[in-house]
Amino acid sequence: MGRFKQQILTEALEIVKLYPEAKSATIPLCHLAQSVDGYLTKDAIDHIAELTGTTPAEVYGTASFYDMIQLHPVGRYVIGVCTNIACMLQGGYELLEEAEGTFGAAVGETSPDGLFTVEEVECLATCDRAPCLHVNYRYFGPLNAEGVAKLKEDLIGGQLESKVPVHGVLSRVKRQTPELIPMDEVDNLRASEDASKAERTSAQGGSNA
Repeated sequence: MGRFKQQILTEALEIVKLYPEAKSATIPLCHLAQSVDGYLTKDAIDHIAELTGTTPAEVYGTASFYDMIQLHPVGRYVIGVCTNIACMLQGGYELLEEAEGTFGAAVGETSPDGLFTVEEVECLATCDRAPCLHVNYRYFGPLNAEGVAKLKEDLIGGQLESKVPVHGVLSRVKRQTPELIPMDEVDNLRASEDASKAERTSAQGGSNA
């Protein structure tokens, strides 16, 4: 992507306005950049640093801490197979092996067609559906070999397009900057509430007399 294009830059500036300090927008801006390229490019890191008043090293350090932010190119779909205890006992490693074969990529690698990246991940907090996996952080399980094959078929065929966006799109719902209420309107509302409270207090006192 390089530096943010105008449309994305406008959205980035709106995100920055949501926070009292620009630095607090670092992670949301990383997700925004990732929604365009699928990962965080060096140019995007530089631009985020400018927008947040930080340094590229600070942005990189923040981004590298979070598994959901990719610093290298990945496939259109990132497949994360859980092998933690609940899934392991229900066949998590077998599911991982099945995913590698079905999606055509070993753990940490991307399929030759660029569609799928396979990862081994820790608990997905959906242990009641073990063994399970996520596709771009949307969860599926329990799955067996047939389920994995059907999942790939549905992803390629577009049947899951409404549920699973391309990698990097954390949410299709965009946050909006709230409309500011003029201070004189706030003062009028407070005065009205104070007057109403005084009337209720006076009425209660009169009825008790």
